[in-house]
Amino acid sequence: MNAPLPQQPAAKAPLLPVSLRLAWRDLRGGLGGYWIFLLCIALGVAAIAGVGSVAGGLRDGLAREGRTILGGDAAFSTVSQPLGDAQRSYLAARGRLSSVVGTRAMARHGDSGSALVDIKAVDERYPTAGKVLLEPPLQLARALAAQDGAFGIAAEDTIATRLDLKVGDRVTIGTADFALRAILRSEPDKLAGGLSFAPRVLMSQAALQSSGLIQPGSLARWTARVDLGGATVAGDDALARFVADAKAAFPEAGWEIKTRNSVSPEFDRNLGRFTQFLTLVGLTALVVGGVGVANAVQAAMERKRASLAILKAVGAPGRAVFAMGLVQVLLVAALGVAAGLVTGATLPFIAVATFGTVIPFPFVPSIYPGALGLGAVYGFLTALVFSLGALGRAHDVPVSALFRDQVEPDPSKLRLPYRIALAIAIAALIGAAVGFSSDHRLAAYYVLATLAAFMLLRLVAYGFAALARALPHPRNVELRLALANIHRPGALTPAVVLSLGLGLTLLVALTLIDDNIHRQVNQGKPGVTPSFFFVDIPNREAAAFDGFIKSHAPGALVEQVPMMRGRITALNGVPADRIKAKEGSAWVLEGDRGITYSAVPPSGSKVVSGDWWPADYHDAPLVSFDRDMADGLGLAVGDTVSVNVLGRSLTARIASLRKIDWQTLGINFVMVFSPNSFVGAPHMVLATAAFPGQDVPAREAALAKDVAASFPTITTVRVKDVLDAVNALVGKLALATRGASAVTIVASVLVLAGALAAGRRARIYDAVVLKVLGATRRRLLLAFLLEYGMLGLATAVFGVAAGSAAASAVVEHVMHFDFTFSWLPALEAAAASLAVTVGLGLVGTWRILGQRAAHYLRQP
Repeated sequence: MNAPLPQQPAAKAPLLPVSLRLAWRDLRGGLGGYWIFLLCIALGVAAIAGVGSVAGGLRDGLAREGRTILGGDAAFSTVSQPLGDAQRSYLAARGRLSSVVGTRAMARHGDSGSALVDIKAVDERYPTAGKVLLEPPLQLARALAAQDGAFGIAAEDTIATRLDLKVGDRVTIGTADFALRAILRSEPDKLAGGLSFAPRVLMSQAALQSSGLIQPGSLARWTARVDLGGATVAGDDALARFVADAKAAFPEAGWEIKTRNSVSPEFDRNLGRFTQFLTLVGLTALVVGGVGVANAVQAAMERKRASLAILKAVGAPGRAVFAMGLVQVLLVAALGVAAGLVTGATLPFIAVATFGTVIPFPFVPSIYPGALGLGAVYGFLTALVFSLGALGRAHDVPVSALFRDQVEPDPSKLRLPYRIALAIAIAALIGAAVGFSSDHRLAAYYVLATLAAFMLLRLVAYGFAALARALPHPRNVELRLALANIHRPGALTPAVVLSLGLGLTLLVALTLIDDNIHRQVNQGKPGVTPSFFFVDIPNREAAAFDGFIKSHAPGALVEQVPMMRGRITALNGVPADRIKAKEGSAWVLEGDRGITYSAVPPSGSKVVSGDWWPADYHDAPLVSFDRDMADGLGLAVGDTVSVNVLGRSLTARIASLRKIDWQTLGINFVMVFSPNSFVGAPHMVLATAAFPGQDVPAREAALAKDVAASFPTITTVRVKDVLDAVNALVGKLALATRGASAVTIVASVLVLAGALAAGRRARIYDAVVLKVLGATRRRLLLAFLLEYGMLGLATAVFGVAAGSAAASAVVEHVMHFDFTFSWLPALEAAAASLAVTVGLGLVGTWRILGQRAAHYLRQP
């Protein structure tokens, strides 16, 4: 007989399919303890994807409606003087030309007082795109035409309300009377004019000339709009060539150029910053939810401890156990990511359906793969970072776990390959947070702050448990039980401190930042902070105006300075558009800046580098620059700055740098020139008036009325009205920020609820044993109440301290304000944290205390 052939060893089954089948079969019975995991991932991904999608809708809306908003393909703006004839002829030869003039003035109506208005004077071609909506519906030309001895205007209903106007009434602006012909409901190019703190008034350019408001040096903006294609829109390449040719033809024009592709660069930049900030807040929610992921995975591995031991007993290698757990985690993470992406993708459509009529910007809801992809990347990386530790330890679950209780888990350390994998996942998450950010420095600070917060919270949890262990045993039974629960194995201390600590830190920081912004905006210094700014005072009337203020407002502190508008064109000979400025300083190079000249340093500023020029200085032009802005632009004493003022270029050497106290809201300028720099140049005077003492509102109202009547062409800007508008804007931004931070708080609550659920089995066992030994429900309830109260209080103390430190850093080093700690907002946030901890703890405790002892005592 032939010898039997040797039996070939069975081929090893592929690891992944086996792990996938086992993981899928385990999940078919339900998610079980993975619900918190899924919700935490879904919540964070939805926040990140939703913020990115809404921002994408705003950007697409601006891009799609750019030509309508701008009023053409390109716009060329100058301040204090219109474009020259040669410039207008050049632009008109290349496209259809239209123009608008913008300025501010005071509108007056009988005994109703006066109010600041934002004037837009248009030509007969306005609007070149879109429609102006008036009520009652009229043709714009008819509404603005001269009739019965007065030009017509269309105004927003805000001014009609303030001055008690109705359609048909007469109102005085400057030195002329106008008839209110219609209420202005919408204008297609409103966004192109930027942020305005006064209601809009539309009038014709002939009407503006009749008002006496336009004088040499007046702070008015002339904008020429060019439509290159008429019915056929010019391509982007043709538009870029046109702009480049215009710059080359008039290199000294000093105009500000915008195109339909960049209608509002400042808005785009601010939108990007705010989007990035909210994305980081959403990432914070994911990181906080990561604690819930870690708790859920750890609890799942503990529940499956016997099953994993059986797999090991029948020959499954440790890596197979790890692979099964990893596949299961990824499947649950995929469900959470999918749910978050669906929610985030629908957020723009929900926003349009809910708030479409009140959104002041063109908004195009759509599906944005980039925002969704970013949310998915963050979601999966967070799931990996917070699950690899527990999954790696499952590799070493011993077979003896079948015969031992789970009270003492295996203390084995994480194997090196899993530590390497965890380090790679953490590095990938950090790299994504920094790499996908538009401001890498801000993102890096965020990552460092988050890592520091995690380490500190770990130390707080460890220290609090060690303190509870080291304290002498109190005679009070309830307090003794509470302290024991804080430091015993499997205690809730790390989960509570980590989850609520991060959420509370963020909440306190945002609350205190918001409080300090409002404080800085609203808190003036009596007699120092101006009540009024008076703009467009003709130089020839400056002395008469000064005497008028002193006679009508005795005791008021009045300050006057010459004022012009200039645009920085070059720094040290390098064109401004090639300068790489630091964040926070780039705005100095964009648009026109207020400039002045002075023989002495302005009040509210201090020379910190270089020297001020002599009073009789008559040599080459010199300039004093704001120190912080100079640092951001890379400037130092001795460097040169070129500006275009009234169409003429001037280069001055930096003689000194000043530290400016902007918080007084007084008159100050980034650039102050030596008096000889602008000899003979037409300019206006800017003045302020501050009221010391009492009864300031009544004195303000009387002075505003008197100035409007006696100096009709001077614009009076009441500081309180501007601050109210700023407060309203800050309030809207704060509302969005609080909404994003609320996601983090919800994630914290979910993590806490998950931790309570994970520890429920051990709590029930303890409660049953104590009840058998004679403990009453009241005593057990009091013990749990003390435990949760102490945990919540420790977390609240840390959250207030860390949140205050973070807010102080942002306010002082980013916003450059003086930080003021406010007890009330911080204590309110701490009280909310304490209430959540105790409330959730008591809800879970009540269910635990309601369990019958017999069922658990029968179990082996």
